[in-house]
Amino acid sequence: MNVLGLINSFIRVVEGGSIAAAARAQGMSAAAVSQNLSRLETHLGVRLLSRTTRSMALTESGTRYYEKVRHIPRDLELASQAATGTSEPHGALCIATTAAFGRHVLAPLMPAFKAAYPRIDIELISTDRRVDHRLEGVDVSLRIGAQLDERLIARRIASRPFVVCASPAYLERAGVPETPEALKHHACLVFRYPTDGRFLPWGFVRDGQRFDAQLNAEFIGDDIDMLAQIAVNGGGIARLASFVAQPLIDSGRLVRLFDGNRRTQACAEPEPMEIYACVAERSALNAKVRALIEFLEAHLDAGGKAH
Repeated sequence: MNVLGLINSFIRVVEGGSIAAAARAQGMSAAAVSQNLSRLETHLGVRLLSRTTRSMALTESGTRYYEKVRHIPRDLELASQAATGTSEPHGALCIATTAAFGRHVLAPLMPAFKAAYPRIDIELISTDRRVDHRLEGVDVSLRIGAQLDERLIARRIASRPFVVCASPAYLERAGVPETPEALKHHACLVFRYPTDGRFLPWGFVRDGQRFDAQLNAEFIGDDIDMLAQIAVNGGGIARLASFVAQPLIDSGRLVRLFDGNRRTQACAEPEPMEIYACVAERSALNAKVRALIEFLEAHLDAGGKAH
């Protein structure tokens, strides 16, 4: 009997909150995970989980057992590294990332990361919704500052400019806003958070003071690339991350606004995008996650700090 395998299934069920979540995390069927739980309970001679068709909860014995075994997978990984004399990161690494950052920044870097760490098996989840690390088996998520969750531990790994921009056709038709305050008179393309329905505010900094611009939200979307294409086709003014906007500016399809050319005392610059690596708990900062964070910091040329 592979008792360690049974224990791993038990830990995954507890941390994932369901048998289905544990099955996804382990790449197994729900029936196989359920069977592992039954075998472990039979082996121990106690009931670990109280299960009904609608709910599942640890029993008193299950709670005590979980506290004793929860660190076993990590301890085994460290023991293996000590025995082999290598600390090379290895194993599965599930990374959740915002859609635009994943598409434009992370994906192009992944082949180089894989070449540097060939023993790490990478899974990517690209979404702007809030992910549950334990339920979905996520090791680390990459989020912007406005998406941070106080239940997670966050480390700043990069900063990227936001760019306010519009097409030449739109600016010729509607005029060029000279200050952020003028945006309320223009068609603005606004991103709405899928998680709670909030608009992503357009923050600016003037003379060291931060403020949010008042916007006329003529188009609302939950996909940055879609909003960028609306802007390219003359739909209005968008605020895009530089990695989305710059190729469109270089090709002449978009024009940068509020670019730091202080023609008037009222000028202001867009607040930058801060990018964070987030984990559910300190123990999740294992060798694989640290390798990813250090790789991204080096390739994005931005130092990280605790948040």
